Amino acid sequence: MNDAQVLLTVFVMGICTYLPRMLPLVFLRKKIENPHVSAFLTYLPYGILTAMVIPDIFFSTASPISGIAGAAAAFFLAFKKKGLLPAAVAAVVTVFLVERLLGMIGWIS
Repeated sequence: MNDAQVLLTVFVMGICTYLPRMLPLVFLRKKIENPHVSAFLTYLPYGILTAMVIPDIFFSTASPISGIAGAAAAFFLAFKKKGLLPAAVAAVVTVFLVERLLGMIGWIS
């Protein structure tokens, strides 16, 4: 990618992240009374974050097994109401250890 493509990509992504935040402020001046719409808007960020993170769990590691193990460690600590930092550190350490173990037994190189 050349510099112009990088700048265009950053600009387009800036627009894509700014518009969903700006448009509700412009068009929705009053409080949302419908409980279904309110619940949908409450859970929407969690759904989007999940859709962005789940593919990376499987494709950013050397083996999907290590990704699943790291996700399980993070989910377990989240279920136990630990903070974001301990869950993230536990996931990274778990992925590292599982990949080392898989490398030792020859499943990954």
